[in-house]
Amino acid sequence: MEKITEQPSQYRQLEKMTVSEITTCINREDQGVAWAIEKALPQIDTLIMEALTRLKNGGRFFYIGTGSGGRLSVLDVIELPTTYGVPKGIFQTILAGGIDRLPEAPEEMEDDIEAGWKMLQAEKVSGSDFVVGISASGTTPFVLAALEVCRRNGIATGCIVSNPSSPIAAESDFPVEVITGPEFLTGSTRMKCGTAQKMIFDMISTTVMIQLGKVEDNCMVNMRLLNEKMVDRSVRMLMEKGDLPDYDEAKRILLESGSVKNALDQLRDIKKEG
Repeated sequence: MEKITEQPSQYRQLEKMTVSEITTCINREDQGVAWAIEKALPQIDTLIMEALTRLKNGGRFFYIGTGSGGRLSVLDVIELPTTYGVPKGIFQTILAGGIDRLPEAPEEMEDDIEAGWKMLQAEKVSGSDFVVGISASGTTPFVLAALEVCRRNGIATGCIVSNPSSPIAAESDFPVEVITGPEFLTGSTRMKCGTAQKMIFDMISTTVMIQLGKVEDNCMVNMRLLNEKMVDRSVRMLMEKGDLPDYDEAKRILLESGSVKNALDQLRDIKKEG
C-alpha cells in the first residue's frame, strides 16, 4: 500500500517562514479536508446506516483507536449523553492505554496487538455491536489486530483511515477512506487527518442522533439540564416550540418534566385532551 500520510510535505524550510506564511499555508491545506470528506460521503453514509441498524436493535457503537484520532473520538463520545440524553455506554471508545491515561498520550501502546480485543471483551462486545477502527495510516497494530478478531467472531467492523487500500480497510466491512494527502508538517497526522476525523465523528454522531429521534426540528430537545446555560437554552427552546410567552412558567414546566422533549409531549397531550 502507498502511505500518502507519510509522504514529504510540499512545503520546505518551514523554519524560515513568517507567522503569516505558516498560517496561510496551513489554512490552504485545511481547505482540502472538506473536499476529501465529500468524496467519501457514500462510504460514510453506508457506515452510518449500519450503525443505525445496530443501535436500533439494541447494539452499541465502539470506536477503537490510538493517538490523536482515538483521543478525538473520546471527546465526541463523552458529549453524547449530555447533548442528546442517551445512556452512557451506547457509544464508547476503546483507547490504547485506556481513557484514564488520555492526557499521557501513551503512543507506545499502539503496537500492542492483544490489548484492543481484551478491552473490547471487558465491555462484553458481541455480534449485536459495531466496532469502528480509527487509524490515519490504516496500519496501526492495536486497531488492526482487534478488527481481525472482531470479524472472526462475527462482529461488524468499520474504519476511518487516510491511506488507500490499507490493511485496516481490508479488515473492515464498512471502510471509510478519506485521503487528505501529505501533511503540512511531514507525517504530522494530527493536522489534516485529525481535522478530517473530527469532522467525520461530528457527522456520524449528529446524524445518528437525529435519526434516533433525539432532535426535533433543529433543536437538542433531549439535552440534560446540567447548568444554567443549558437550562436557559432549553427554556427558550420550550417557549418557542410550546408557544409559552412567560419565561418563568416555561422554566417551571421544563424543570418539572426534566427535558424539552418531555415538556413538549406533556403540553401536546394537554392540548389534545382540551
